[in-house]
Amino acid sequence: MASPRGEFRSRMGFILAAAGSAVGLGNIWGFPTQAASNGGAAFLLTYLLLAFVLAYPALMAELLIGRHTHRNMVMALGSLPQSRTLAALGRLTGMGGLLTASMILSFYAIVAGWMLGFAASYPLDAVGLTAASEWLVTFTVPRNLSLMLIFMALTMAVVLGGVEDGIERWSRRLMPLLIATLIALALYVLTLEGALTGLSIYLLPDFGKVLSSDLLIDALGSAFFSLSLGVGTMLIYGSYLSDTENVPRVGAQVALLDVGIAVLAGFLILPAMYVADARGVAIFNEAGGLLSEDTLIFTVLPALFETIDTAGIFLATAFFILMSIAALTSSISMLEVPVAYLIERHHLPRGKATLLAGGFIAGFSALVVLNFGTLFGAVITISTRYSQPLLGLLICIFAGWLWQRDALLQELRKNDADAENRLFWRIWPVYVKWLCPVIIGIILVQSVI
Repeated sequence: MASPRGEFRSRMGFILAAAGSAVGLGNIWGFPTQAASNGGAAFLLTYLLLAFVLAYPALMAELLIGRHTHRNMVMALGSLPQSRTLAALGRLTGMGGLLTASMILSFYAIVAGWMLGFAASYPLDAVGLTAASEWLVTFTVPRNLSLMLIFMALTMAVVLGGVEDGIERWSRRLMPLLIATLIALALYVLTLEGALTGLSIYLLPDFGKVLSSDLLIDALGSAFFSLSLGVGTMLIYGSYLSDTENVPRVGAQVALLDVGIAVLAGFLILPAMYVADARGVAIFNEAGGLLSEDTLIFTVLPALFETIDTAGIFLATAFFILMSIAALTSSISMLEVPVAYLIERHHLPRGKATLLAGGFIAGFSALVVLNFGTLFGAVITISTRYSQPLLGLLICIFAGWLWQRDALLQELRKNDADAENRLFWRIWPVYVKWLCPVIIGIILVQSVI
């Protein structure tokens, strides 16, 4: 017998869970370094504009489809069109989202496991367990497998609790902790020598790069991907949203919180990088550009922490705990996508669905670990560069072209009787029909090229 669907108990629980899904490792490490490489505040301003011109309408498409159908991604997209052929395409798109979310989680769990390892290594080293500390930060197959399995177990433990007692409860605990840790770390780093250099690069615009095609494409990609769009996580969270909630309003609050955390991360990462530079740690490659994000996180920042003596232990531990929390709040939403499908389509109890989906993803992730050089980059490329934007494009087409206008208005009128006279209704359909597909198409073409 299938488990009941569940529903978020409160608006705040939903906002924190949805923002937690969107706030991931990319927001914390990717966005600040992209800003630094693309004109600082010029990139920041472009990103903020596009986040609400592009990402918010696409976010609303997923949330509205989810809340309207109260179903998993496969069944939701299959129920919108009247035509059998288009309904089959909807179900196929939903299966694509399910598989993409699973693929993303398979490599995400590996990287998140590294974060857990680094977070534990500093306290262990401080109490004299040097061998254990070294094992946790050394790239080996046993270490990668063990940490990945630990992270997947944490993810599955949250999802096992269901919507109210698992996802919502832990989001309400983890998201405030993430924000508080991020603020505390940023404030501390800003007191160190070299921090103001990084801060000026982040906040002072290089207007010479404003019209750069690289800046626009990078900002478009960041705006779209920073809200966790295209893989069904926002759709499934929307399906757990009460019919009494005003979706455009809570969607705007989710977007603001997610974008705010990404911008806040810039006040930590960019100053920390230039603090490292001031202390003799290399942050630039031979061509003069910033080192890649993974090198900055796993090489540059640990080298920086080693130069701060005792305070460096607390700083490093807090930083990698921050990264682990960001990873966990995203991973639970990714696992919920296949779990919801198994519960609703195949009528499995939540416990069995979670173990089945989580076990399958962990098994595939183990295969990636065992064939790291061949599979790791390929899985990332297929899932995030090609599949995710394609799915985002299809979801916008379903919302803008295949969802009947009267049904959409009826959904908005559930909590706003005057919905057709609101600014949202006058602008959003045009955006989701025309602007979002065109811009997402540009991202997809650029990715392929």
